[in-house]
Amino acid sequence: MTNQPDPLSFAHVTDWVFDLDNTLYPHHSNLFSQIDVKMTDYVADLLKLSRADARVVQKQFYKEYGTTLKGLMDRYDIDSDDFLQKVHDIDYSWLVPDPSLTIAIRQLPGRKFIFTNGDRGHAERAARQLGVLDEFDDIFDIVAAQLMPKPERATYDRFLDLYKIDPGSSVMFEDLARNLIEPKALGMKTVLIVPHNFEPTFSEIWERDPDQTDHVDYVTDNLSAFLNSVLPGQVNRPVPA
Repeated sequence: MTNQPDPLSFAHVTDWVFDLDNTLYPHHSNLFSQIDVKMTDYVADLLKLSRADARVVQKQFYKEYGTTLKGLMDRYDIDSDDFLQKVHDIDYSWLVPDPSLTIAIRQLPGRKFIFTNGDRGHAERAARQLGVLDEFDDIFDIVAAQLMPKPERATYDRFLDLYKIDPGSSVMFEDLARNLIEPKALGMKTVLIVPHNFEPTFSEIWERDPDQTDHVDYVTDNLSAFLNSVLPGQVNRPVPA
């Protein structure tokens, strides 16, 4: 599902920015579900709660602070390194290498970055297993963001300033519409990644982030096909389904 990407509208792009979890690797891989379980366990152990109660707290922090980590740091002054190490101690073999995505990213003109609320180690392991790590110029992780997660405006400003990126010549790919609000406001082109074969009504696409449709330029459930469709020289090719 792609809402008609126009190759000409991407001709100016020199910096390609990708979220990691459920964006570079597909939602159906369920890799993030392992992290989610680990975060619940961490909250349960820290606060001496049942897993059910811990999950409620975890999701409350996620909604209020942007990440569970930020909520735990603000409320309980936890050790961020300890949290990141424990929640990313997962099995990356769940990810299937994606040669088509590797080739598509390699062919993009300009620089490519991973911009994640996870840490660098997690991003490197996931991208390596997926087969795309060597295609990226750098990884901007939660540590580089000074533990301030997306969607905080200061984090995007820090990212753009670090790599001297012109927002008007860049595009950001994300699986959460709320994380595209600031990029759109800054002048970046925005692409929302939804689960493969996700076929609800259009309004349901935004269920996780209601009232934020104005911040999304394109929606796709197939990242590699989308990238191939906007490569230079693809103007006369049909848009992949």
